Amino acid sequence: MNTQKQMSTQAWAELLLLSLIWGGIFLSVRIALDEIGPLTAVANRVAWAALLLWVVVLVGRVQIPQSPKVWIGFVGMGLLNNVIPFSLQAWGQLYIESGLTSILNAGTAVFGVLVAAIFLADERLTRRKAIGVAFGFAGVITAIGFGALASFDLRSMGQLAVIASTISYAFAGVWARKMLAGVPPVMAACGMLTASSVIALPLAWTVEGPLTLALSPTTWAAIAFYAVVATAGAYLLFYRVLDMAGAANLMLCTLLIAPVAIVLGTVVLGEELPLRAYGGFALIGMGLIILDGRLIKRFL
Repeated sequence: MNTQKQMSTQAWAELLLLSLIWGGIFLSVRIALDEIGPLTAVANRVAWAALLLWVVVLVGRVQIPQSPKVWIGFVGMGLLNNVIPFSLQAWGQLYIESGLTSILNAGTAVFGVLVAAIFLADERLTRRKAIGVAFGFAGVITAIGFGALASFDLRSMGQLAVIASTISYAFAGVWARKMLAGVPPVMAACGMLTASSVIALPLAWTVEGPLTLALSPTTWAAIAFYAVVATAGAYLLFYRVLDMAGAANLMLCTLLIAPVAIVLGTVVLGEELPLRAYGGFALIGMGLIILDGRLIKRFL
């Protein structure tokens, strides 16, 4: 696949839509956390999304893999790409703003480059990538504040939990390369979410108690958005945009998610972020631009 595709109007529109959807996850999860625990929020997210994707797989007659290696791959992805990062971010959002969560989440691509360079022979860390990673690290440290590195109050722990979630995402990318090569994207997402559900449902039940349907309409609306629209639906839209726009252009999505989440958190929840959070996002954004490389090439 050509990763340097030209963006059509339709590709731009769908990339912006994907950014809006994923930017809304942080607000919807925070709303749900007013009534349910973080593990229960995750269990609802992956279980409902898995059910919807199974409908897509069965209706589309997508071939279901039989190889044990592939299903082991699904379990690994379920842990690294769903259960661990979703749980860490949901817990973190109990103590930090949804907008700040989205800013720290933008560091996923930075950690992804570093982890890939360590474990994948064809993803070596070039000078440009090293500079981009350095900007990204500087942005993360700026966003959380140097004080968070020295203290261990709940706010600091919440920020560190979100950072840990981005590292889990980074390892998920390497795991997918090694274990799920050649699996159709819809089946990969469906298998991953199925494995996530098998893990998350009993975990949430054991730690936070039985799942209940007796939730407020507001909570159900939040769950419906982040599970059906922003997880199952967004995965389908993601692969569609990937096919139209290419992997490099999807880097733009990472830059657009945080501003959406910040605006929603400010308007709906009345959140106010410290100036260092915006400065940190600027540095992370610069790191992502350097990692992408195209803007620098045009400038030179």
